[in-house]
Amino acid sequence: MIVLTPDEQDALARLGERQRRLRRNAVLLSENDRLSELFVLKEGMMMSYVLLDDGRRQILRFIFPGDVLATPALAYTRSPETLMALTDIVVCPFDRSVMATMFATTPRLAAAIMALDQAERVAMTDRLAAIGRTSAKARVAALLLEIRDRLRTGDRRIGNCFVLGITQEEIGDATGLTAVHVNRMLRQLEEEGMIGRGGGRVTLLNEARLVRTANYIDRHAAIDLGWLPALA
Repeated sequence: MIVLTPDEQDALARLGERQRRLRRNAVLLSENDRLSELFVLKEGMMMSYVLLDDGRRQILRFIFPGDVLATPALAYTRSPETLMALTDIVVCPFDRSVMATMFATTPRLAAAIMALDQAERVAMTDRLAAIGRTSAKARVAALLLEIRDRLRTGDRRIGNCFVLGITQEEIGDATGLTAVHVNRMLRQLEEEGMIGRGGGRVTLLNEARLVRTANYIDRHAAIDLGWLPALA
């Protein structure tokens, strides 16, 4: 990550000046809603999804504290996705014109925000590509690793045991599987000694083997912001 100047710190703090609280399962934005604001997720967990023509839901990504969401507002006037709260959440809305000001006054910070958003898109691309090229077990294993790694981004105390925070149906909607198939894959991962489950928590018992099974790449660990201008 990068060291921020005082001006960049002030600009980042201004993104969180307004706060909105939503309850679990509340929809922040629906597909095709008019877009005028972006948001920073301050507390809780969210997901982004689209509805397919046959009524099925495809979850695109899970959203964690610190993430900027509704970034399509920078290119479109209507939302291409639905944003829903998976837990009680706090979001900080800001007008998209704020990003224009940021590009003019703190361009290094704006570039960093856009780069981090691209890392999210790459991770989403990995998961969507895996739906067509990997086994069901690999998809579920990769999602478990991704969620653990994203949680650790906000809390480095998290080790190999974590609260999953999503249902088997939601895992299925993210990986192109039925909830029944997800349950079968989770049991298989348990039986093979790669994970343990209990009390709503998942424990990675053999992380190296799980990574190999999933063919998983931690996209956030690989982020390179070294190209950004150095501090003056």
